[in-house]
Amino acid sequence: MTTLSPYDSLSPVTQAAHRAKAAAADLAPLPRADKDDALVAVADALEVRTAEIVAANARDVAKARENGTSESIVDRLTLTPERVRAIAADVRDVAKLPDPVGEVVRGNTLPNGIDLRQVRVPLGVVGIIYEARPNVTVDAAALCLKSGNAVLLRGSASAYESNTALVRVIRDAVGGAGLPADAVQLVPGESRESVRELMRARGLVDVLIPRGGASLIQTVVSESTVPVIETGTGNCHVYVDADADIDMAVEILVNSKAQRVSVCNAAETLLVHQDIAADFLPRALDALAEAGVTVHADPRVLAHAEGTKATVVEAVPEDWETEYLSYDIAAAVVDSLDKAVEHIRRWSSGHTEAIVTTSQQAARRFTRLVDSTTVAVNASTRFTDGGQFGFGAEIGISTQKLHARGPMGLPELTSTKYIVTGDGHVRP
Repeated sequence: MTTLSPYDSLSPVTQAAHRAKAAAADLAPLPRADKDDALVAVADALEVRTAEIVAANARDVAKARENGTSESIVDRLTLTPERVRAIAADVRDVAKLPDPVGEVVRGNTLPNGIDLRQVRVPLGVVGIIYEARPNVTVDAAALCLKSGNAVLLRGSASAYESNTALVRVIRDAVGGAGLPADAVQLVPGESRESVRELMRARGLVDVLIPRGGASLIQTVVSESTVPVIETGTGNCHVYVDADADIDMAVEILVNSKAQRVSVCNAAETLLVHQDIAADFLPRALDALAEAGVTVHADPRVLAHAEGTKATVVEAVPEDWETEYLSYDIAAAVVDSLDKAVEHIRRWSSGHTEAIVTTSQQAARRFTRLVDSTTVAVNASTRFTDGGQFGFGAEIGISTQKLHARGPMGLPELTSTKYIVTGDGHVRP
């Protein structure tokens, strides 16, 4: 006689959420050593089974190109043996990080003798909804395992083969290490209905984190009944101040824009102080041209483009709010630092802004006035990244102000609880 599971009458997504909730309860009390051993096993398995992963990814890439997907998005989708090795190295880095679970955030003995401690605990079940970035599959799984959370992964259909292969490898390694394999699951189904079910799984899923374009993020924020940590698009700015070192400014600009254009921390707008525009812009435009970048220029930038190698088009209002994710950048000349800040406040997505200046006064004013998750002084916007910040990896870059802001590492995947220890205390 076949024994039915209590979940058999439920939809596949709800069944997965129930399994994740049970796995989260088993995972939460585990010591660091057990979780670290599982992560090392995951990293080893990724390297041993690289050929399997790359072959699955190749099918996604071929399908994307057949569908006319832009090369910048194809680049985000693509996994090579080198990229898989780098992903495995990131997992090992996460294993080496301190375990946030159990950390005492604050504690003291109250006047009545009660011992009060606030300690970090896992969130529980974390749902991730993301687009064509299969590396997110591994980053999210590693960070959630380390922080004692189960994770439900809902990638885009364009990366389905890649994500299926990655989750299969991860689950085999996690289960082989003695942890519940259901702590890492791919949400069943490729339709939008499976996404809607995940967004409605309140009580089973503790938090949702969307990663992708503005449309995806706003859909999740507006339609989900599960609490959402809002990540944001990256309309990032580089402001070249009147007192900038021109050599440094050119290098930072090109790195911010062109080092990798398909990521959220790539610069999308250049702002230049009028006092340095005549000296800076011809060199900057030539450097951007050599990097293959098209400049969407305001009239004052256009005036400095004559005689350069630049590919320049006249900017339209929509350019100032656009996250290109391509070899394009908007550019404007501003009258002052305050005008640059005014522009950023109007158009920024709140992700990352950079100032290039030798003036400490200008740097201090810019960092005080600009309210984004990250403000860089004489550094590329590309450093806004969990790995670059020493977090091992990131589960997303939060542009909200509640609970987590900026690159989200292990502590941001925990909540807290209070432990109250008395000796027969009763409240008078």
